[in-house]
Order: sequence, then C-alpha cells, then structure tokens
Amino acid sequence: MSTACIFDIQRFSLHDGPGIRTTVFFKGCNLRCLWCHNPESQQTAPELMFYKEKCTGCGACRSFCGRAFTEACVRCGACARICPSGARERTGREADTDEIVRTVLRDVPFYGTSGGGVTLSGGEPLLQPAAATEILAACRQKGVHTAVETAGNVARDAFEKLLPVTDLFLFDIKGIDEPLHIKNTGVSNRRILENARWLVSQGADIRLRMPYVPGFNDKEAPAVAAFAKECGRPLELMAYHGIGVGKYGPLGRPYPAKSAVPPAADEMEDLAASLGAYYEPAGI
Repeated sequence: MSTACIFDIQRFSLHDGPGIRTTVFFKGCNLRCLWCHNPESQQTAPELMFYKEKCTGCGACRSFCGRAFTEACVRCGACARICPSGARERTGREADTDEIVRTVLRDVPFYGTSGGGVTLSGGEPLLQPAAATEILAACRQKGVHTAVETAGNVARDAFEKLLPVTDLFLFDIKGIDEPLHIKNTGVSNRRILENARWLVSQGADIRLRMPYVPGFNDKEAPAVAAFAKECGRPLELMAYHGIGVGKYGPLGRPYPAKSAVPPAADEMEDLAASLGAYYEPAGI
C-alpha cells in the first residue's frame, strides 16, 4: 500500500471524463501554466491558504501556535482547525491508496448507470506513479472505468506503469510552438508531444485537449488541431474561464494571467467547427 499527496476528492464530477465520475486531485505539478486554475496543486507539499477577508483579527491562531504567520510555520494545519471564521485553510494531505479507493467505490452504482468511473487529476498524477497505479488497478478489479488527466511532462516509464490500468487518457496540449510553450508554462513541450505520440502508437484511448486562453495560446489552435489529426485522435477545446483567479491571493501569489478574458461561447463553437474539434461549455 502506498500513500498519495492529494488536495481533494470530488464526487459526482461531470467534466473529467464520460459519465458521473469521482475525481481524485493529486498535489504537485512540474508545469507553471500562467492561467492555472488549480494553483494549490502546484507545490508537492501541503500549503496554508489565508482568506484575508474572512479574518476577524481574533488572534486565536497566534495564541494557539506561535509559528502562525512566521517563516517557522510547518503548515501542519492546526491553526486552520481552530480558526473560528474559516480564514485559514490547509490544502494537501497524505492519504492511503486504500482509503482513496474506498471513497471511489462508494459511487459504483452511479458509474454503471452513467458510464462513469474514476479520474485521477491534479496537479499531475503521473508524478506519483506508484500510488496512481495502485488506485487504478484496484478500481479496475471492481469493474470501474479509469481515466487520467495529464499534461504529459513526465518520464516515459510513468506512462508505461499506468497504461495497463488506464482506460482513458485526457491529455492536455497547451501549444505546439516551443518558445511560446516555455513562456506560457515554464517548460518545453518536446517530451509532452513525444509522450502523446507514444500513447497513440500503443493503441491507448487518448483524448487530446487544448486549454484555449485568449491572448496567450489562442493562435496555436490550428497547429494543435493539426497535431491531433496527425495522431488520429479528436481534439477537445476547453475555454478559459478564470474561476481559479481567487485562489492566488490566499496562497500569497499574484495571478500571472491578469489580461486573460474568457471567450464567448459562440466564438468557441465557431472555432471548433472550423477546426473539426469538439467543444462543450465546461472550460478550464
């Protein structure tokens, strides 16, 4: 049995694969996308979020722990548990894989009737391949459909481990132009594109997806569509929605994509039609 560092388990999810799903959000990501809507997923260790607008200044946290709001803080979350106004919140925890599987299996009846299952998301679940493999293998044994959301920037052996127990890969392609990809995400896209091609060569069920962010990677849409066509796989466009903007302040970070504006639904529909892509108003 392994443990996984996760920050959420979302039941009755409708946008992380087919049907009704349980989505397990892994903590830790080696991309820094400027528009990231889960910034609490980026660091591998637990973090404390501070919602200034909720704080009443009661001093309970400092009275309970002298390390609160200092560099000596170890992010144990004790102050969050005693905060009367909910101004402090710990994000991220170590969870046993069997605990995660038990949570997933609670909703087996809904998976069967809707064609759903479990999805590992994040963050980047393939950065914790041992735990991810254990979870998916156990779910597979119970007849649960398994999916993985990935940005693809991991070593090939991680994919080799997960391939036998993964029914569907939801694979994000942020762009094809390498310098622009580095500017937008902090990393090269070479390994990402190589891994996508490799999964296709292995006959994996892989759905290629593009987060469409006006002013950042929108001009890349035709090239990403061409890559999907080369791979013989459909492309799903995911429109930027900006829902994650409010998470940056509590984490003590500025939001890097301040100029991004969500595109209109008719713009996305027209773009999808022109590219032969798929679009559903769920966004990223």
